[in-house]
Amino acid sequence: MGTNSDTIDQNTLMHLVEAGAVHGASIIGQPGGWGVVIQYGMTERALAAKRGSVRNFARFETLVGYLKKMGIAKYQVDATEYDPTTIKEERFRENAAERMRHAHEAAAHDKWFRTQIEQALQEADDPATVWLSNEEVKMQSAKRRAEWSKRALRSAI
Repeated sequence: MGTNSDTIDQNTLMHLVEAGAVHGASIIGQPGGWGVVIQYGMTERALAAKRGSVRNFARFETLVGYLKKMGIAKYQVDATEYDPTTIKEERFRENAAERMRHAHEAAAHDKWFRTQIEQALQEADDPATVWLSNEEVKMQSAKRRAEWSKRALRSAI
């Protein structure tokens, strides 16, 4: 039914209806639902969802109620392409429990991460903390790598 530039949002539609600029609406049947095209001035635009894509109503009654609430009681209906057996894949979202589980996991990880940072900062600020120079760390790392290489050679034999 169109791209984002061919859509109209609910707020704009409400203002156009209040101004008396809307002179028609067409309900268009689509696979899995219904869309609406609003005619105003010399333009017609599809109604947009909150995220900018064309809004698709799964139930005709919901769309009729929406239009009536907006002040549009007369419209044409084109059910040529309507297919109730087709369900748009984009309509399915993760269920609320799954979204909440992910949100709680993210919050728990954030809390853990902030605790780790706080502990590291406290340790760094502690005067009793023993610091190693870069050269000391390089020597320890080289020694460990040499030990690992020896172990790897022995286990390969």
